[in-house]
Amino acid sequence: MALQIKDRVQETSTTTGTGTLNLAGAVDSFQTFVAGVGDGNTTYYAITDGNGSAWEVGIGTVTDASPDTLARTTVLGSSTGSKISLSSASHNVFVTYPADKAIFKDASGFVGINDATPTRHLS
Repeated sequence: MALQIKDRVQETSTTTGTGTLNLAGAVDSFQTFVAGVGDGNTTYYAITDGNGSAWEVGIGTVTDASPDTLARTTVLGSSTGSKISLSSASHNVFVTYPADKAIFKDASGFVGINDATPTRHLS
């Protein structure tokens, strides 16, 4: 099981509650989690609740099944401080790169790490 960060991965889900998401297929012009991330791998994900009132960012595990699933393994941030309870609607779930996990190069050419402490510059 390896952490994968991939572009253009987005699906919908009608799963309710706080459990594992049953994935319902790729959004137009995107690929599925299984195609992009791969069975058994983990990835950073974001969910927006279909009713527009909640969001969640975390690390999830992809499973190639019928239907494909995304287990919400670790919550990194959310509108509630924990796993959001999804309503009965169609939700968007996609691969993301969380800011607190980012390594970046700023305009001055410094490489920084965005973590729990203030941004650190590496030279």
